[in-house]
Amino acid sequence: MSSATAPTWTSPVQLVGRAVWDASCLLGDLTLFSLRMLGWLTVRLPRGRTLWPILFQVGVESLPVILITGGFIGMVLAVQSYDQFKLMHLENQLGAVINVTLVKELGPVLAAVMLAGRVGSAISAELGTMRVTEQIDALTALGADPIAYLVVPRFLACFLLIPLLTLFADGIGVLTGWVFSTVVLGIDSFPYWHYSTRFVTGWELFTGILKSVFFGAAIAVIACHRGFHSRAGAEGVGRAATEAFVYSFIAILTIDFLLGAFLMKMYFVLWPM
Repeated sequence: MSSATAPTWTSPVQLVGRAVWDASCLLGDLTLFSLRMLGWLTVRLPRGRTLWPILFQVGVESLPVILITGGFIGMVLAVQSYDQFKLMHLENQLGAVINVTLVKELGPVLAAVMLAGRVGSAISAELGTMRVTEQIDALTALGADPIAYLVVPRFLACFLLIPLLTLFADGIGVLTGWVFSTVVLGIDSFPYWHYSTRFVTGWELFTGILKSVFFGAAIAVIACHRGFHSRAGAEGVGRAATEAFVYSFIAILTIDFLLGAFLMKMYFVLWPM
C-alpha cells in the first residue's frame, strides 16, 4: 500500500525571494554579457559582409512596420486630444501637444516596442536555433568567439538604426497628425504649425533620440542574450523569443521612466525657471 506524500507549500515570502533572486541573477548575467560584447566592440569592428545583411534586416525590412505605427500614432493623438482642446477653445494649439508627445514620448516608446517584437524576437529565435543546432558550439570549436561574430553586428545594427527608424516614425506621425487635423478636424494650418514650432524645440528632439539609442541597445543585448541561452527544442526557441520581447518591453518602460526623470532634472538645471 503506497503512502501519500504531503503536499509542499511555498510561502509568499519564499516566492518573492525567489523572484528577486532570479531577477538579480538575470541582471548580473546580462551585465557580464554586455561587458563581454562591449569588449569585442572596442577591439574589432565587424566586417561589412557580415554587417550589411543585418543592417538590411533591422532597418529596411522594419521600415513598413515603423511607418504604419508612426502614422497611426499621429492620427490617434489628434482624435484623442481634439475634444478636450475644443472645450477650452484651444484647438488651434492642437499641433503643439500632438508633436511634443509624439517626438518626446510616444514615438520613441511605441517604435521601440514594435521593433522589440519584430527585430528582437527574430534575433532571439535565430540565435536560439543556432544554439540548439550547435552552430554556436561549432564556432567556438573553430576558435572564433561567437560574441564577436554573432552579437556585435546585431548590437551595432540595432544601436545605429533604431534611432533612425524612430525619426521616420516621428516624421510620418507629424505628417499624418497634421493632415488629419486640417482635413478632418478643420484646423487651420498656420496656427497648427506656429504652435508646433514654438513648443517642439531641439531639447524635445534630443530627448526622443537619446531614448531611442538606449532602447536600441537594450533590445539588442536582451535579444542576443536570450537567444544564446535558449533551451533545446522548438519550445525552448519559442520561449527565448517570447522572453526577448517581454524583457525588452520591461526594459523600454524602465529606461523611459529613469531617463525621462533624469533629463527633466537636467533641463531645469540648464534652464532654470
